[in-house]
Amino acid sequence: MQPSEVVMNPKQVFLSVLLFGVAGLLLFMYLQIWIEEQHTGRVEKKREQKATSVTREKTQEHINDKNFKFHMPEDPKEKEKHLLHSERSTRVLTETSHSQGESPHLGKTTESPTTKLIEKHQGAKTLFKKFREMSWPLDVRHLNKSLLIKDNKWKRTDATQEKRRSFLQEFCKKYGGVSHPQSHLFHMVSRIYVEDKHKILYCEVPKAGCSNWKRILMVLNGLAPSAYNISHDAVHYGKHLKKLDSFDLKGIYTRLNTYTKAVFVRDPMERLVSAFRDKFEHPNSYYHPVFGKAIIKKYRPNACEKALNNGSGVKFKEFVHYLLDSHRPVGMDIHWEKVSKLCYPCLINYDFVGKFETLEEDANYFLQLIGAPKELKFPNFKDRHSSDERTNAQVVRQYLKDLTRTERQLIYDFYYLDYLMFNYTTPFL
Repeated sequence: MQPSEVVMNPKQVFLSVLLFGVAGLLLFMYLQIWIEEQHTGRVEKKREQKATSVTREKTQEHINDKNFKFHMPEDPKEKEKHLLHSERSTRVLTETSHSQGESPHLGKTTESPTTKLIEKHQGAKTLFKKFREMSWPLDVRHLNKSLLIKDNKWKRTDATQEKRRSFLQEFCKKYGGVSHPQSHLFHMVSRIYVEDKHKILYCEVPKAGCSNWKRILMVLNGLAPSAYNISHDAVHYGKHLKKLDSFDLKGIYTRLNTYTKAVFVRDPMERLVSAFRDKFEHPNSYYHPVFGKAIIKKYRPNACEKALNNGSGVKFKEFVHYLLDSHRPVGMDIHWEKVSKLCYPCLINYDFVGKFETLEEDANYFLQLIGAPKELKFPNFKDRHSSDERTNAQVVRQYLKDLTRTERQLIYDFYYLDYLMFNYTTPFL
């Protein structure tokens, strides 16, 4: 044997082979996972692009259907003008912003497709798969109105309610896929409050009477004797009411199929202005430091140090720039999120569709339908800032004066589905 030769005993040979084998196996597993993720990403991207394309085609087809009318301008040229796609509006805004000296951030603005919250963990996928295999409630429940509709007091309200429900159902049939169950199940029902005693599911839409509705649910549930004695903090931070996502899969499914489901909505533009006035025109320990500071920093040139430090004094135009920016410095908030993303009205078939514009009448009619105590009436007081004028069409017009026509058009594009789903009149743009 030569001195330079190295002799390895069988044990060393075995360990070397074993180590190389383990390393090779780990490398193979890593490559397999990487390839699968790349393939899944491409498939999801293609699906999203296809879904977006189909959605736009169906929307245009739906709007052009003469048998399905919206409150849109009769002049075809005007109709086309009001139904601009967000991409075209963004292009216009990009061009005008430079010529008018507006914020360049709006050049990036676009309305994204409905956000897909795809489950990343196998456990969530399994639950979601089981839920989809169940029989989803396709029809609304037929409420017992035999006693009420004999009373002339409720005939008009009942007729209006039937029109709203039928309109929404017909819209969702024609517009199939608006709220297809791509989102996580528990996310879809996370805004729905549960009142088990009277078997009610109420989807919360902020700035559409939700504070007083929570008070009503607390009274119905025996948590308070009167809706007028419950403070704002007790309503929103007391955690007295249960949400549907706190139940297990069976509990969610059972309640969706057997409880009376209600949603109350509001004109999108009016709701947006109401949210701005509430959160940014009054002292607020959350919205000013979290949203205000970020908005001022990004959308106000040469902002003073005081505004940057406390976040107060946000202007409506700056707030709109934030809303329309696809690269927002802070996320969305439920107070100005679309109803289509809060309550999924084309997936969850609501038995009752109320509107803020006829809030008291609708709410008291609903209370009679579900068998609430006769003495219980929907409260009409303003929850906060009671000295301020309520946000109405006239107030909204004052705020819109600060915006360009293109900015107003883009707000409409942002809330496009909400306008169509609930048959709201197209605003003056």
